Amino acid sequence: MISKETNVVILTGAGISAESGIRTFRASDGLWENHRVEEVATPEGWAANPELVWNFYQQRRRQLLEVEPNSGHHALVELESYLEHFLLVTQNVDDLHERAGSNNLIHMHGELAPLRCEECGHVEIMMDENHLGENFLTCNQCEGRMRPHIVWFGEMPMHMPEIEKALAECEVFIAIGTSGHVYPAANFLHIARRHGAHTIGINLDPPENVYFFDEFFQGKAGEILPHIVEKWTTE
Repeated sequence: MISKETNVVILTGAGISAESGIRTFRASDGLWENHRVEEVATPEGWAANPELVWNFYQQRRRQLLEVEPNSGHHALVELESYLEHFLLVTQNVDDLHERAGSNNLIHMHGELAPLRCEECGHVEIMMDENHLGENFLTCNQCEGRMRPHIVWFGEMPMHMPEIEKALAECEVFIAIGTSGHVYPAANFLHIARRHGAHTIGINLDPPENVYFFDEFFQGKAGEILPHIVEKWTTE
């Protein structure tokens, strides 16, 4: 079904990172590591208690040093190297895709490793030991305060025009480790289907939009993807 010329767009969510030990975004009780999402993942939360939000994300940034890409990440790198037309869009803010070797990659919800200046918008990766403490960091360009380079609730996801164009042109759309209820990413499946793409889902549990996939594989991405990619790239 997939040849070197097939145009493929892939969406990854928290499930693929969870297999590497990244804590998932929200628990079943609606809390994120014992914090209400409104407290740590909104512009209003940052304005009300920047120290809480800063330390919350500093903890998550330190966690990046403790995890490694898994076989699911590496399988996507193999698929990218095989295909002529490939785009990987991730909802995840970790850097596991990059560390595995992915190149044609979009972080629609931002990233943990870089920080962004509140004043001038300068973005810079700050991940050495001097950047991971409790103190706020200042911009190297204008001395403004740095904030997490994260798309919070109420903020616009990044690179949406580029993503929507790719979805309209792809022939195969694959969603991996996504719940199917976080928008606008949950709508990517419908955009791709509307333009005639074959759709494939891979997740530990059936997502909310499971019935709209042409194919669905239930299980861990790290176990399923290597076998599927090997089949696609050798047949």
